[in-house]
Amino acid sequence: MRKYEIMYILDASLEEATRQEVIDTLHNIIINDGGTIDKVDEWGVREFAYRIEDMTKGYYVVVEFTADNEALNELDRICRINQNVIRHLIVNLEEK
Repeated sequence: MRKYEIMYILDASLEEATRQEVIDTLHNIIINDGGTIDKVDEWGVREFAYRIEDMTKGYYVVVEFTADNEALNELDRICRINQNVIRHLIVNLEEK
């Protein structure tokens, strides 16, 4: 298992309950495959530097976690197909 960090941006127009459901879904992918969530930092709604899909704001979340490749690939796959996730980036913290 390796340490990673993911930053993802959610649609800012989501209601609080829906946003929390998306966050829980993404975190459960890590936990259900035997990983751990070490730190969650919700930055909240921020303005984009440029328009993304006709949106000017997004809800930013940064998560440090430990997981294996299977959980990492599933998390990446779900982030790509979930329409509420605008952008995401996963970084391996052990390569620094």
